[in-house]
This record gives sequence, C-alpha cells and structure tokens, in this order.
Amino acid sequence: MTPSAHRMVPEGLHELALGEDRLRDVLELDTWAFPNPDPIESMLELPNALPWERTWAMSPDGHQLAALHASYPFGSTPVPGGRLDISGLTWVGVHPQWRRRGLLRSMISSHFAHSLARKEPISLLFAAEPAIYGRFGYGLAARSTTLTVPRGAELRPVPTEDLTFRIETVSYDAHAQLVADLHGSVDRPGWVTRSTEQQQRRWLCNSPSFHAGRETQRILIAERDATPVGYAIFRRKPSWNDGGNPDYEVGVLELVTPEASVAHLIWSKLLDLDLTTKVQTGMLALDDPLLSLLVDVRAANPTWSDQLWLRLLDLPTALAGRQYQAGLDVVLEVSDAELPDNAGRWQLRAEPFAQASVQRTDRPADLRLDIRELGAVYLGGTSLTELASAGLVADLTGTKLASTSVAFGWPTAPVASWVF
Repeated sequence: MTPSAHRMVPEGLHELALGEDRLRDVLELDTWAFPNPDPIESMLELPNALPWERTWAMSPDGHQLAALHASYPFGSTPVPGGRLDISGLTWVGVHPQWRRRGLLRSMISSHFAHSLARKEPISLLFAAEPAIYGRFGYGLAARSTTLTVPRGAELRPVPTEDLTFRIETVSYDAHAQLVADLHGSVDRPGWVTRSTEQQQRRWLCNSPSFHAGRETQRILIAERDATPVGYAIFRRKPSWNDGGNPDYEVGVLELVTPEASVAHLIWSKLLDLDLTTKVQTGMLALDDPLLSLLVDVRAANPTWSDQLWLRLLDLPTALAGRQYQAGLDVVLEVSDAELPDNAGRWQLRAEPFAQASVQRTDRPADLRLDIRELGAVYLGGTSLTELASAGLVADLTGTKLASTSVAFGWPTAPVASWVF
C-alpha cells in the first residue's frame, strides 16, 4: 500500500521530525491551534504523552513550527472478533498564520505513509471538527452517549452480595497497574487503551490544570475476594443553590468493568454520594449496561455524539483482520481518492465468527461504496443499510445489501472510553 501523490509538502515548508527537546515549541503551537488559558510554564510541568518517534511538524526554517501531527501506537486494539495494530492520529494543528496552504492535506498524507510503513492498517481519531476528516476517507465508526443521572435514580435489581468496594484518592503508584490491567482486558471494538507509561501518568495526573473547578481525582474500586473487578474514576464539583443547599455534581471520567453486577454496584454508590444532586457520566457505548439498568432512563437526559472516526489504510488486511457475525460472499467496489491501492473490486468471504478472506476480483460488484463508508461500518456500529438509505452505498444487484449489512454488524457496540 502506497499513498497517492497528495503527499506533496507545501512550497516553502518541509517535514521535520521532532524530539522531546521541542516540547515548549509544540505546546506553543498547540495553544495557537487550540487556545488554552494555562501558561506554558504550567503545561511543561505536566506529564506529556506525545510519542516523539511518531511526532512530525511542518516548518519553514527548522525552528518555527507551522503545523503538527502525531500518532499513538495502539497495539492489539479490539476490532470485531480480532485485534489489530492501529494508528491513533492526534495533536493535529496548524498555526493561524499558515492556514489555507494545504498543510492539513500534506500532514494527513504523511500520517498515512508513516502508518502504512509501520504496518498499521487502520487509523483512528477523535475529530475536533467532524466536518473536516470525511474528505480524507474517515467514516463515523462509533457513537457514544452521555447521561446526567439524578442522585438516587432507581436501578433495576442485580445481585451484588459477593462484592465489596473502596474509595481512594487517585495515585499513579497505587492505581496505575490496576487501571491498566482492567482497562486493557476490555474486548469492545474500538476500545483503545493507554499502552505507555506517559499516557497512564497523564491520565492519572491530579494537576489542578485538569480539575476545571472539581476536586482531585478519586477512584472507586469494586472487588470480589479482594481482587479488583472494576473501577470508576470521578471528581465532584462543589456548588450551592440559591437556597443555600448543596448542589454538587459527580463527574465520572471513566467506568470500567466487564460484569453487570459490578457495574450495578459502582453506579449505585456513585448515585448516592453525600451533598450531590446529579451524576454526569463519561462517554458510554450505545449499549452500555447503565441504559438498561436505569428504571427511568429518560430522566437521565441521554444525548449522543460522534466519537471514533476510522480510516482503512490497508483495505485487505483490515477486512481480513476482523470477523463477521454472518456468512457472506460479496464483491465490494470501493473508491479511494487518497490511497488508490484500496480502490477497485474486492471479494470478501467469511463464515460466521471465523477467519475471513479478501482478494481482488473481476467479478461484477454487488455493492459500491467509498472508503469512507467502509470505515464507518468497520467496527459494527453503523450499518450498511443505514448508509444505503442515505444514498451513500449503491446496491447494484438488489440481493446482497441486507445480508452484508447483518454480517458487518457486531453484538457489542464500539466505543472508546477516553479522548486521545
């Protein structure tokens, strides 16, 4: 797989590999792209998770930074029925002085080339502006929901008698391994985990810069026979209403457990903390257990948002690297303006929940779609029929759309628990 000719660096600029000695310059550029009230000096004191061997800039002279992009190495990331090495695009920014000169296109092409060279067949990102990345072939692959749950909200009963819990102040030394082990054990599609020490240190950092008026991070740990089986990281925000009564909010940064009983225990404790009136959840999958546990889910005011955007870089490797929940033998005619090696007709064959095969073919196509739509359905969170109803997938034979849509689905909705 090779990128298209779009990888032309704009005139007067060149691509520059960055090292840790350029951290101040990186933070300066980032505050131009994403305005931040914190002074640079305080940012320099925080753990920085940038993978320097994967961090690149555009520069006119080797000193001034005009634009920046980096990627996280998300190894062994869950996809439906499998795990793949994925490139997590991050820290994409352009200095206002250098906008509208093609820097973003050049950086995206560079990201594609570097990822393919590392044999990462998929790129994931969170989009600061979702209208941007579709034109580079990223599809909306995961949605999430957030809830504002009133204190004391009733949950449907689930046995929790064999569980205990403890609540502590977050400490990297005390909790990093526990959090890493439980977070890394989740097998939900799209569940990227924090694989480096610096990522973990930044996530568990208790600096006031991350508080936004809330208390220091706390952690509620659920245990069975003294073994941790789930956790929630949260902060409370103090507030008093006009009547002088407490109106604290509990903000849940992340809740991780594979078990319904553990989720019930953790949520029930978070929903009954003194002085609080509501609990604001983090990003939840559209099939998160809390949505079924709540007796009155409407009172929690659920809202949804776009989450993971996915780009197939190496189509055959990516499609063969996941499983399908129904048998299929389908020919996809794919267009890809950025990576022409992905374009053309591909025969995809698989038995349910088994190894798939992908190969080029001269057979007539059953479905026609762009690489963007293929990325959108890849994790099983968006259906081909949904996209076809919007006119984005063409059913050429009238016989394969429904069955292929079922096959691309997955029993578990995709989500990531943190923004990278």
